[in-house]
Amino acid sequence: MAVPVRARHASALLLPVVVVVSLLPLLASACDRCVHHSRAAYYTSSLTLTGGSCGYGTAAASFNGGFLAAASPVLYRAGVGCGACFQVRCKDKKLCAAAGARVVVTDRARTNRTDLVLSSPAFAAMARPGMGPKLAKLGVVDVEYKRVPCEYKHRNLSVRVEEKSRAPNELAIRFLYQGGQTDIVAVDVAQVGSSNWKFMTRDYGPAWSTKQAPPGPLQFRVVVTGGYDGKWVWADREVLPRRWRAGEVYDTGVQITDVAQEGCFPCDTHEWA
Repeated sequence: MAVPVRARHASALLLPVVVVVSLLPLLASACDRCVHHSRAAYYTSSLTLTGGSCGYGTAAASFNGGFLAAASPVLYRAGVGCGACFQVRCKDKKLCAAAGARVVVTDRARTNRTDLVLSSPAFAAMARPGMGPKLAKLGVVDVEYKRVPCEYKHRNLSVRVEEKSRAPNELAIRFLYQGGQTDIVAVDVAQVGSSNWKFMTRDYGPAWSTKQAPPGPLQFRVVVTGGYDGKWVWADREVLPRRWRAGEVYDTGVQITDVAQEGCFPCDTHEWA
């Protein structure tokens, strides 16, 4: 049995598609738009997060001005949560500003005490002017947070070819700069101009691979969660050249701005003042 997934408007070419039932649990994760209450801590060194388990490496330093976070297993979702953005604010109104800080998940938290462990710049950004040192002394604070769309205004969704790739057939990639409030749940690759698409397997989180990649140049299409279901998104252009190289980052030319929705009312979705 298969389930139809409708296409909606986006900045890339879209088509009605069919996605197997096994994808559906990923299309409706646990009420991302809701406000959740928990605690947050911080790492004294941001190197922990740039070298995190999502595997972004040094590229993570260019995410969101260094406002990064490690996420609890519920938010990390075995790596599917890599690259997700959350707005976090602490609940001590004397020390903390109302806006809080927006963070990008780049690692899995190795503690059960908190849902999020922030980079030190992100933790400090929650404070009112002049209150950063006092907030830092607390170490762990009560917070509320919710998932929000990621914004990369000057960067498109990009593909990094992983070092373990071996041209022409063994291809491993990792997605960078995924905008919107979405998850990538399927990836296909084809030679430019061909309709013979090969599916890729998720290794973990933002990393996908295949041992049956066609000869370059290559194009990609992905299924992202969008609205209440999902859709294909791809660029009408070459992404990887004929002689692609491991370690290089390639621009897809596509910006994802979709927001996945969940049917989980009632839910605290109040806007923060």
